[in-house]
Order: sequence, then C-alpha cells, then structure tokens
Amino acid sequence: MRRSTFLWILALLVTLAAAVWQERTGPTYPMRGQVTLGGRVFDLTLTRSWDVGDQPVELKVSDPAVQARVRWRRYPTSEPWHVVAMARSADVLQASLPHQPPAGKLEYQVELARGQERVIFPGRPAVTRFKDPVSPAILVPHIFTIFLGMLFSTRAGLEAAVNGPSRRALTWFALLFIVAGGLVLGPLVQKAAFGTYWTGIPWGFDLTDNKTLIMAVVWMWAAWRISKSRAARWSLVIAALVTLAVFVIPHSAWGSEIRWEG
Repeated sequence: MRRSTFLWILALLVTLAAAVWQERTGPTYPMRGQVTLGGRVFDLTLTRSWDVGDQPVELKVSDPAVQARVRWRRYPTSEPWHVVAMARSADVLQASLPHQPPAGKLEYQVELARGQERVIFPGRPAVTRFKDPVSPAILVPHIFTIFLGMLFSTRAGLEAAVNGPSRRALTWFALLFIVAGGLVLGPLVQKAAFGTYWTGIPWGFDLTDNKTLIMAVVWMWAAWRISKSRAARWSLVIAALVTLAVFVIPHSAWGSEIRWEG
C-alpha cells in the first residue's frame, strides 16, 4: 500500500472516531439507562434536546402494574419541582415537558413505581435544551464541512510528520474547510437555533464557538508559517493536535443557555 493511501485511511479513521465521539458524548445526546422493578429490567431513554412544541417524555414499560411521573424545573434554578403523572398507552408511559424559548433548559427525572417499589431515573436529573428548528440546508453542509476540516487537518498533520511533499496544499484545504464550516456556516446554524450568530469570545463563553475560533486561529498560524518556509512542518503537527484536542471536547458543552436567575 502506498504511503499516501495509508495516511488517508488513517486520517479518515481518526475523523470517523471523532464524529462518533462527538455524537455520543455531547450534552444533547439522549440519556440511556436501565431500572429494575418487579424483578424485570427496563431500558429507558430520555431526550436532551428539543425544538418544536412541548417535549414528549416516553418510556417503554410493558408491565401494566408500573406507574410513573415526571418531575421538572427550569435549569439552572432552585425553583420548586413540578410533578406530572405519566399516562399509559399500551406499553408506553407518556407525559410532556412545556416548551421553552430558544436556549432555555429544563432538568427532569422520572419516578417509576410498582406497588411499594420506587425507583428514580436518572439519579442526577437530565438537562434538556430547547432550540428553534434548523434547516437541513444549513445544518448538513455545516456538519459535512466541519468534518472535512477535521479530515484535512489530520491528513496535513500526518503529511508533515512524515515530511511529505503535499503538506502545503493540505494545510490550505484544512484551513478552508474549518473556516467555512466553523466561522461561516456555524454562526448561521447558531442564529437559526438560538437567535444569535456568535456567543463566544469576546461576547460570551460558548465553548463550541470558542473552540471553533481556536481551530481557525491555529490553522491560520500554521498556514502563515508554512507559506514562509516549507521547513515549518511541525507547525502543522501542532495545529493538527490542537484540532484533535478540540474535537475531543464534547459538542455543545457550555452552550447557549438562558440564565433564569440573576
């Protein structure tokens, strides 16, 4: 296998791993777990992101003797909990959380009971964030482009590490896709979902915006370095490692949030 092909495969595997990691570790990824009642184990899933209307809470619990209720309150607050009984429809227990404005959050738990048995899931309340719907015409290109940036970032770093001849071209492709996906399409997604284009530095501390800015700046620096001297290959390795570190940070962590109190 040619070295170039091997490096592309390696870069693709790293990018796919980063994509899976981003999907499964973010604060909007559904919370899953198990509870045991009456000697039976039930798999439960709670959603942690919603857009249109009230957010449904649905639990598949086939035992008709099991009852449940939801308790919720705005997050972050110390308000009293609201408690809502869940209705049964065949094997599914159902309730809903009231719709909130974009960037509004609720924390919630479900309490299940079977006779004298009681169990609360999850032990630490799940936090769900509301947003406005985002058109796939914006969202899909944003996701695709930002991961192309990750792919070319990794490939440029690998090319530089082995002192390959294509590192300059790969650097400019990495910078192009990171800027397009993160600094052009990213703010359009943010505006559609939460009503504002940018909530990172200098106007806020949104971690997604700030880590995108860090990626763009570090690749601008790497592109400037490699344009001055082809010997500056370790700048590309550093930029690729910084980008990888950024993708390890869960997506939407420290994201847009209404501060209900204060």
